[in-house]
Amino acid sequence: MENRLHWIFEAGGKEMYLFIINPRSGGGTGQRTWRIVEKLLKQRLISYETLFTKDAASAERAVLEALARREHWEAAVVVGGDGTIHSVLSALHQTGIRLAVIPAGSGNDTARGFGIPLDPETALATATGGRWLDSDLLSGRDGFTLTAVASGFDAQVAVNVNTSRYKRFCNAIGAGQVAYIIGILHTLLTFKPCRVNVACDGKEHSFETAWLVSVCNLPGYGGGLQICPQAEAGDGQLDVCVVHGCSRGQLLRLFPTVLKGRHVSLPFVTMLRGRSVAVTFEQPRQAIGDGESLGLAPLAVRCVPGALRVLSPQGTAAAQRSCQASG
Repeated sequence: MENRLHWIFEAGGKEMYLFIINPRSGGGTGQRTWRIVEKLLKQRLISYETLFTKDAASAERAVLEALARREHWEAAVVVGGDGTIHSVLSALHQTGIRLAVIPAGSGNDTARGFGIPLDPETALATATGGRWLDSDLLSGRDGFTLTAVASGFDAQVAVNVNTSRYKRFCNAIGAGQVAYIIGILHTLLTFKPCRVNVACDGKEHSFETAWLVSVCNLPGYGGGLQICPQAEAGDGQLDVCVVHGCSRGQLLRLFPTVLKGRHVSLPFVTMLRGRSVAVTFEQPRQAIGDGESLGLAPLAVRCVPGALRVLSPQGTAAAQRSCQASG
């Protein structure tokens, strides 16, 4: 199915929103969520256009074409998951249009990271509420990433989950996080750690038996795993978590602690910070950004401070006043 753009409803006010909808996100959650949101938009007389997309490869071009139709947009509102958001980051960065999110994916880590409610009605209130904050982006060879660039074990988990039958089943029953737990057990059976070099702001760090390296802009991914709990979206820094030198049993016991971010004090976890990070594994390892495949490491990412404005209840009052003044 090709990307489809069509005008839907204009209430007469100057505020106009572009809704970017992936109906297949979350195993069909995107379509169900849009039905709810569409009714609310018409009830509240909010002007909007829609862009339905299932093709991430052409989403950027379609979004740029849609945004060019008007001189002013209040925001681009993604109804979908982290992968759908990932596909439009470059277009929003180029145009300076603010991002809003109505969560409809499996993990919804972008929404969690910005405090955006998972309920469609309250998420819509956030999208149209005018409170925003500046977020950094991670820039790499494959473009921009918002949540995290992960490599090694957790990236392999994501690849295994995304190609599995159990993900579709878990999404269908509203238990997307369970798919990642199954994926962890699945991947643990075959994955082998290896040596990795991590250069953080040019300083080299070597680990002999590394399981994973995660470079984060937001605290969590994988459906709420707080891999870098101290990460802040707008601090101009990348937070790095390296898990190394542990057994399979220790790694398995680590994951429950990641739910609350308590793993950071464990002896086989090393936390780093910097503006640029390069990761080189001794053996081929999968890499993902916002849950989407980036191919194989090595990888290099840098922080682009304040590259994206995100509508969020965490937005400051000063940002709200600035938004109203510029509107």
